[in-house]
Amino acid sequence: MKKYAVALALLGSATLAVTSISAQEAGIPGAADVSRVTAGTYALDPAHTLVGWRVSHFGFNDYLGLFGDITGTMELDPANVEAAKFDITIPIGAVTVASAGLKDHLLRPGKDGGAPDFFGPEPAPAKFISTDVRRTGDTTALVTGQLTMNGKTAPVAILVEFTGAGTNPFNKKATVGFEGRAVIDRTQWGIAYAAPAIGKEVELSISAAFEKQ
Repeated sequence: MKKYAVALALLGSATLAVTSISAQEAGIPGAADVSRVTAGTYALDPAHTLVGWRVSHFGFNDYLGLFGDITGTMELDPANVEAAKFDITIPIGAVTVASAGLKDHLLRPGKDGGAPDFFGPEPAPAKFISTDVRRTGDTTALVTGQLTMNGKTAPVAILVEFTGAGTNPFNKKATVGFEGRAVIDRTQWGIAYAAPAIGKEVELSISAAFEKQ
């Protein structure tokens, strides 16, 4: 899965310039033009922000799921990217998967009052708070922070790429978009069911839209 994430990152970087030019020529509101980004406080657009996850299923294939309705804020100054701050909340109970049986298992209470296999029926939202931002290129950065989930907190590093900025044509808000990639070891958050037969490593794929407040 790590090779898959690296390949995606390289592909995204290679096509970024072409995408920007194509968007501008087509009259698309957003474009990967950093000069469009202005300093200020931004809030996530929960209707268009998603965190996908991918985990090995017994080594046969990978299973995919999704978190939505994500909220949070970003403090960003394009003249000082490394001072950026993120505070993100992810409602674990709203997890989306293709299988109704799997969703039931993810949110099932533990047997006989014990710990659940995964999140349990009323999981607290996950919380990510950035602690450091390091610029790695003109449109990329490494964002590290603390992820609290399932009652435990551990560090996470996210490779982030700026993907577009402009004015949303519907609500007229200045909007900035990013994509992110991370790989976490789920057992660090006490989610160890069937590991390693069901992969310990979970690949996260993030698509985020922030609106200026």
